[in-house]
This record gives sequence, structure tokens and C-alpha cells, in this order.
Amino acid sequence: MAAVNKKRVALGTIAAGVVWTIWSIVVNTVILGSHYATAQATGQLLPQPRYPSFLAYWIVTLFLLSYILTWVYVSVRTTLGPGPLTALRVGFLVGFVAAFPVNLSIATWAPFDRIFPLGWMLDLSVGAMLAALVGGWLYKD
Repeated sequence: MAAVNKKRVALGTIAAGVVWTIWSIVVNTVILGSHYATAQATGQLLPQPRYPSFLAYWIVTLFLLSYILTWVYVSVRTTLGPGPLTALRVGFLVGFVAAFPVNLSIATWAPFDRIFPLGWMLDLSVGAMLAALVGGWLYKD
């Protein structure tokens, strides 16, 4: 097995994290923005986050997930083959695990509009696929 090019993993992680952060901002402002305002006005969501630095925590989390995705892609490319199809598989699987179960539970039990878990699921699942594609595209042995 060839040695992992850690510099390319780092480069892929940074680029993937940037792409995922942009996607997350689009989902949470463009798609969910007006819904957040309505839910906050009706008391279904807190008007202020419990954790004042939530946005920073969220971005760090997306970068950590991008790192994990890049490593998983690098690890499976020897058996599944390098390329975008393998990256999409990795992104889909990790995104599904990260997004579907919790958002299914939220959609089932939370008293607010189901647009939120749908948006959050799209944020994580599509974001994971985009991040895996970018991280995989930038990785070179």
C-alpha cells in the first residue's frame, strides 16, 4: 500500500471544508432563513443560540467532517478505485449516517415545521458529497 500524501489530505480537507461551509450557509440562509425567523417569532426556536459561538463550532465541525471524509476516500480508493464515483459513494454513505437518523427523529417528534430537518439533512448529506468530491479531486498520491 502506498503512503498517504498527508499534504494533499490537508489541502483536500481545507478546500472541502470551505465548500461545505458555503453550502451550509446557502441552506441555512437562502432555504431556511425565512423559516427560522417565523419559528423564532412563534417561540418554536430560540431567538438566540444557547452557545453564543455556535457558528464557529459548526464551521469547525464541518472542517473536521471534511477531514474524516478525505481520509475515508483515501482509504477506500485502493479497493474501489480512485475517482469521482468513489468520492460520491463515500460522501453519500457518510452523509447518510450523519444526517438521516437524527433528522428522521426530529421530523417525527419536534413540534416545528419539517422543513428544518429536511434542510439540515440536505446540509449534511449533500455537503458530505460535495466535500468528498472536492477532497478526492485534490488528492494525489
